[in-house]
Amino acid sequence: MTREDEIFEKLKKGDPDAAGELARLYYDDILRYCLFHVPDRSLAQDAVQETFLKVFRHFGSYRHRGRFRAFLYRVAANVCVDICRRRTWEPVPEQVPFEEKGLQEGEDREDFRRLVELVPEELREIIILRFSQELKLGEIAKVTGLPMRTVQSRLRKALRILKTELEGRET
Repeated sequence: MTREDEIFEKLKKGDPDAAGELARLYYDDILRYCLFHVPDRSLAQDAVQETFLKVFRHFGSYRHRGRFRAFLYRVAANVCVDICRRRTWEPVPEQVPFEEKGLQEGEDREDFRRLVELVPEELREIIILRFSQELKLGEIAKVTGLPMRTVQSRLRKALRILKTELEGRET
């Protein structure tokens, strides 16, 4: 039984602390995901809070089948889209400051952000979910609503584009 399953058992039994445990289990992952979709850290934190509020507000109709993580990312994606629709963004500066642990982690995140910008928009979400969030292809298919084969082909296409871009820069 996974940690997630244990928490869902507590929720079924009416444990008042279980919802907080579930939020703590995924908070950092969802925040990292939202940071790629909104340019401001405080808005990303707002998106995470709104994600968990929506999930818990409609929790009574959710039936746990071991796919909560994918469901949570789908809700977070929709929340980020809603936030972006409500705001008019200025262009993201070349150097985005991060308050994450350690300088190297911030630099790695910025390098990853620049790599993601090299691929077309329709492939970015798959790259972010696979390599930043470390979701499996099946989970990505559930989050994006795409067939598994489409996820696989888009991932291969994105990786080919990145390889070509990076090889072109080295020469």
